Amino acid sequence: MNYNEAMSFVNSYSKSGKAVTDLSRARELMKRIGNPEKQLKFVHVAGTNGKGSTVEYISNALIYSGYKTGQFTSPYITHYADRIRINGGEIDEKSLCEIAEKVKKSVADAEYSQFEITMAIALLWYVRERCDIVVLEAGIGGLLDCTNVIPPPLVSVITSISLDHTAILGDTVEKIAAQKAGIIKENSAVVLSMYNKKSVIKIVRDKAKEYNSLFILPREMAFMPLSLSEKGSKFRYRDKEYTLAMIGEWQCVNAVTAIEVCRYMRNCGFDISEENIAKSLENTRVRARAQYIEGNPPVIVDGGHNPDGVNNVLSYIEGINPATAVMGMVDSKDYENSVHRVARYCDKIFTVDGFAYNCISAEKLAETAGKYTNSEACRSLSEAVEKAKKLAVELNTVVLVCGSLYLASEYLNNCEN
Repeated sequence: MNYNEAMSFVNSYSKSGKAVTDLSRARELMKRIGNPEKQLKFVHVAGTNGKGSTVEYISNALIYSGYKTGQFTSPYITHYADRIRINGGEIDEKSLCEIAEKVKKSVADAEYSQFEITMAIALLWYVRERCDIVVLEAGIGGLLDCTNVIPPPLVSVITSISLDHTAILGDTVEKIAAQKAGIIKENSAVVLSMYNKKSVIKIVRDKAKEYNSLFILPREMAFMPLSLSEKGSKFRYRDKEYTLAMIGEWQCVNAVTAIEVCRYMRNCGFDISEENIAKSLENTRVRARAQYIEGNPPVIVDGGHNPDGVNNVLSYIEGINPATAVMGMVDSKDYENSVHRVARYCDKIFTVDGFAYNCISAEKLAETAGKYTNSEACRSLSEAVEKAKKLAVELNTVVLVCGSLYLASEYLNNCEN
């Protein structure tokens, strides 16, 4: 099997596969390929926003501490292989093809999803390469997500929870929290990010108690942002000061979550020093997550695709009003609310489509944005970027590219200088 054949195999499955009501399909898949999940140790990360950054902070602390660390993230940012990594290095083409061929021989005609097939490939690679630990990001939800077939992890991690994927997970934050808390397992531990609603904290704490799992909630009173700029962020937590390469207060919150995870893992026998935790925070940069690209004008690329995700990057943009935005969204998201929030900080929004099969038309999005600020539908992403940059130079401000990870990926693949 060559690379094109491997990708053809993966793409022969639908995005979500047949609807699931339990984990039996994913368990059957694991059994067919030899149950690689039973041969690995895991940190399991779920949540609505902040998963990707938190995965990277934890992973890099482990890598700096000398552990061979598998990293599984969702979705990919610029190309398929960037979601399957060990110590930051993507799965090589030869391994991908060999393992995809093995999986293909095992799956027959079952109605799996692309995500399940991708997880199968990743876990077999991690076993082959003898990873010490795998930091595993859930896809959608947690309870019924295929990543939840793993045995009890060293620690489960739940980041901020808000409304997203409501048709699948439920139409309230509490219902979604119950799905995310489904990753908590017997006699393990769970770290929940700060700033979640009290009702969410109660749901996660109660689930942890039910499963005899240690519940860890970072102390808000011990946290203080010190400085936030395009060069990075600084904050204090539990009397220690930390520097982040990432921008924005919400990245500091994600970093605090990672700090607590690493400290707990130290209790489990992992030798993760405070110095390596700090080194991870200082050096971790995640593409398409509040990614600041210097230039004239500067560009901030963020894949936040729900109101709370959009708010996180806007908390940084707030001091740079007015800005210009290039925006596109898919039709399964709360685009009206998200556009309204972006419009509060933007002199003009240039809208685009064509970056995903289910994206909202540029005209429709521009019509929505036009209720709140100046807007213009563009024929292509390159046209939108060109116009936004020209206006940003005139206004001496930044360009914000936002609304979808698919749009962020398109920009980073085709428009980044």
